[in-house]
Amino acid sequence: MSPSTIIAILLVLLTCIWSLITTSSKSKHQKLPPGPPSLPIIGNLHMLGNFPHRSLQHSAKKYGHIMSIRLGNVPTIVVSSPKAAELFLKTHDTNFASRPKIQASEYMGYNTKGMGFAAYGPYWRHVRKLCTLQLLCPTKIEFFKPLRREEVGVLVRKLRKAAEEGGVVDVSEKIGTMIEDITYRMVLGRNKDDRFDLKAILEEGIFLIGAFNISDFVPCLSALDIQGLTKRLKKVSKIIDSLLEKIIDDHEQVAKTRSGKQGQHEDFVDVLLSLTNQPLNLNDEQAHYLDRTNVKAILLDMIVAAFDTSVTTIVWSLAELLRHPRVMKNLQEELQSVIGMDRMVEETDLPKLSYLSMVVKESLRLHPTAPFLLPHESIKDIIIDGYDIPKKSRIIVNTWTIGRDPNVWSENVEEFYPERFLNNNIDLRGHDFQLIPFGSGRRRCPSLQLGLTTVQLVLAQLVHCFNWELPNGLLPQDLDMTEKFGLSLSKAKHLLAKPTYRLI
Repeated sequence: MSPSTIIAILLVLLTCIWSLITTSSKSKHQKLPPGPPSLPIIGNLHMLGNFPHRSLQHSAKKYGHIMSIRLGNVPTIVVSSPKAAELFLKTHDTNFASRPKIQASEYMGYNTKGMGFAAYGPYWRHVRKLCTLQLLCPTKIEFFKPLRREEVGVLVRKLRKAAEEGGVVDVSEKIGTMIEDITYRMVLGRNKDDRFDLKAILEEGIFLIGAFNISDFVPCLSALDIQGLTKRLKKVSKIIDSLLEKIIDDHEQVAKTRSGKQGQHEDFVDVLLSLTNQPLNLNDEQAHYLDRTNVKAILLDMIVAAFDTSVTTIVWSLAELLRHPRVMKNLQEELQSVIGMDRMVEETDLPKLSYLSMVVKESLRLHPTAPFLLPHESIKDIIIDGYDIPKKSRIIVNTWTIGRDPNVWSENVEEFYPERFLNNNIDLRGHDFQLIPFGSGRRRCPSLQLGLTTVQLVLAQLVHCFNWELPNGLLPQDLDMTEKFGLSLSKAKHLLAKPTYRLI
């Protein structure tokens, strides 16, 4: 080992030790929430394991629903109950509405110029308003209804053909392809193009965003890239940037051919490009301008959100139905009663399908799309429930644990039982903190309604149009339900099943 390398390592260690000493001195006079003891430098990072949502649930049983841990140098508060979530996301929402800067958002999010990881403030409000009005408002969701109907129809025809051939279907792959096609058409205004195959690279990116990167928590070790995540982030971000550049270039070329048609935008990319170099100020707030980098960051946020979340929820829902034939039968009976057997489900039918709604709620209770909400960050020092929460603390809301809180879901908390929603009004929109898969407060997911509509429509079609059985004589109770941890909590193994067409 060369002298220069030894000196560099010593400097890194000294920096870490100094950071640890200063951090410890700051917390001596604070009454932090209870939590497990931490190690020097890494804090409690070693406790997270392969399934951090489960590890933190185990610790919360001992230390409480507001728990303090230290991830490297970062003071972190883990929220694990509806009551605690309401304190952080409603009562004191303004103080926890910001996001921490993480390495993934620096590389993939164009230094937090998108919506998901932007700091709380005027820029974030402008971008959120823009995305809501131009793609996620009720009018836009209604506008894209024929598109969803068409793509779901394509999926049903593919599955019907497979059923006629008596084949086993990779349901995860089929649903993923359909959601990918919907996303391309809604956001990018075109069918999938082989030049713009974002799916594989985005899967890698989504994993990296959700990973606990030691560089985010012990900055003095970031240069060493111990986990190899920085190298992967640089590679992924470079590929994604190249693809987004091609997409934008194509739209700009098409825009040049639209003589005399200003104001007529075909898709979300066109809308963003039309707003570049224009001020996005609200009242007397500081003006912000969109440039090409902003456009790419916002586009990437929208695509990532659309690609992964709906697929994950649909796959988990169908897997649970296959494991619980009683629930599958009840849902098919509701569909047969409300829809009949001579047509497919339409989006206008969804409000009438109460049992379908309960099935989706129960699936999201047990398998929230994201095991943790995107991290929040405290803007200033505050006292919550008698505990000191320091400025710049990271707030982790464990939605996976909240969905299994025995004080809320008292009976058979691990069982898939949609009827538990029969006599209550718990909804998914962030008002009832027993069930917040989309978050709550200012940072609630703006695509909630679009996501729910897509999930309910696709799941209803799959169950109404087909009977399903597991392949190779696999028993329902033996279906592998292993999770794959990341930004989203997907099923580790693809769902394979054999469909039989059942409509007249």
